[in-house]
Amino acid sequence: MENIFEVSLLIPLYNEQETFPALIDRLKNVLNNFKHPTEIVLINDGSTDATPQLMEQVALADDRFQCVFLSRNYGHQFALSAGMQYARATQGIMVLDGDLQDPPELLPEFYNLLQQGNDVVYAIRKKRKEGIIKRLLYWAYYRIMRNISSIHIPLDSGDFCMMSRRVLNQLNAMPERNRYIRGMRSWVGYKQIGYEYNRSEREAGESKYSFKMLWRLAYSGIFNFSEFPIKFITRIGFITILFSLIYFADTLYKKIFYPEIMPQGFTMITFLITLFCGVQLLSLGLIGEYVLRIYDQVKGRPIFVTDKIIKDKKVSN
Repeated sequence: MENIFEVSLLIPLYNEQETFPALIDRLKNVLNNFKHPTEIVLINDGSTDATPQLMEQVALADDRFQCVFLSRNYGHQFALSAGMQYARATQGIMVLDGDLQDPPELLPEFYNLLQQGNDVVYAIRKKRKEGIIKRLLYWAYYRIMRNISSIHIPLDSGDFCMMSRRVLNQLNAMPERNRYIRGMRSWVGYKQIGYEYNRSEREAGESKYSFKMLWRLAYSGIFNFSEFPIKFITRIGFITILFSLIYFADTLYKKIFYPEIMPQGFTMITFLITLFCGVQLLSLGLIGEYVLRIYDQVKGRPIFVTDKIIKDKKVSN
């Protein structure tokens, strides 16, 4: 008979062997002091170090741990989506990273807020102990998204949250391949509340989120939850047409009223040709981004492939 859990903790892992012992110790301490039946779902996102072996040892020794092993590295948002598919909680599902920057000790506070009638409790980062460049980029991105997004996405809020079962069911029903969980979570609606916390440094090791991966995630947020890119093409088209008409009117005026002036403007014409070519290429690139996402979606491939699962101390493929 399968265990029944009120709460699930979803933790994607990729090459986290340095932080794994501390993560498990803190998780067990939290569970031992938390009165509600809770499972921890660890998702291996194609790790190449000892993380899968460490996960397997824990899951076979403690039936509160469920492990999902993906067939390769799919990326954080897909690994998180896999955990969401396998979560068995009936009440609350908590999402956090395995580097311990998101403290699992906040589980009781989050669950209490969920029990008060909220469907989503999202964490708001008051302070971040990361490099100044990264902090500046995060700060700028969230504020740009607030201004261009078609929905309200809370400032300085990542994937760290707790959500109700009905929110999770809605997220699992969304078939989109370009996953941006925090945007999808906001799009669902229902009653949502923020909880401020100070984000710690990594427990050990280095961040697996490179600037390229962060850029890709930001890209997904902009193209999935904003109409700005496609409207930008129309706006820049009107601006360039207006600019062209002004230049044409100026040239025509000089030709009619100052015919003695020799033809001029080679530099300006070169500039305009270059500008318009750049605008056209930019427009094609933006349109191509939407076409690429449509093409990726209509192929109908699953968003992840599972290698094996360990739950209730049993291995299944």
